[in-house]
Amino acid sequence: MVEHRPFTDFIAYAILTLGVFIVAFPVYLALIASTHDAATVVGGHMPASPGSQTLENYYRAVFVGGSRTSREPVANMLINSFVSAIGIALGKIFISILSAYAVVYFRFPFRKTAFWIIFITLMLPVEVRIYPTYKVVADLKMLDTYAGLILPLIASATGTLLFRQFFMTVPDELLEASRIDGAGPFRFFWDTLLPLSITTIAALFVIQFIYGWNQYLWPLLITTKDSMQTIVIGIKKMLVTSDELAEWQLAMATAVLAMLPPVAVVIFMQRLFVRGLVQTEK
Repeated sequence: MVEHRPFTDFIAYAILTLGVFIVAFPVYLALIASTHDAATVVGGHMPASPGSQTLENYYRAVFVGGSRTSREPVANMLINSFVSAIGIALGKIFISILSAYAVVYFRFPFRKTAFWIIFITLMLPVEVRIYPTYKVVADLKMLDTYAGLILPLIASATGTLLFRQFFMTVPDELLEASRIDGAGPFRFFWDTLLPLSITTIAALFVIQFIYGWNQYLWPLLITTKDSMQTIVIGIKKMLVTSDELAEWQLAMATAVLAMLPPVAVVIFMQRLFVRGLVQTEK
């Protein structure tokens, strides 16, 4: 039993409140800045209350595009980022769960060696293999395409390790029961392992979606058209101008919009995660 003491609880809640304030305050400033005009934001005397330019700023950001260095509207960039992040997350889960299933439940020569080769790829940073990957994508004519944004990033040693460790905790009796019922490898995977893996899939999906959403280096290399740029690149271009001041109010509006899809995914997957825990306990 954990003993509850008023003073200890107060200290704990005070630290948590301070942490939430530190994290949320920059987001609040971005939200407030997105409701004012450029002169108010740049002038250094921006009030702490919302302004009157909210609808105009968000309309320009979503449908028009504000900066001269990035004329593409935010709506198109959000679609590109969403398609890329969804593709990367689903691709990583699909490859990881199948590779982990093969490593754990199939007996073939050099099975452990294959796993350790996959695991060692974690030690190779993206920068080391960025040029050969770009060369392959360029030779396959996948520059400025969704396939070029997604396919080179879907291999995941982390996901394979996560699913492998989970599969190793599944009782062998479930496999034996499936064999007695006449289920083959695919039926055992589909009817037994996949439902048990819902919580792991939900957790990995959130991690990989945010990973794909925040990609900057790879989309910057393979996208040369404004119509294919992602939201992260768009924000960067909005803040880099040569002869004029950056339109900070539109950049802040874009940043606020860029935070919404990851938050929505986290909320949705949290419900799925809780539902998976309840089914597992049953």
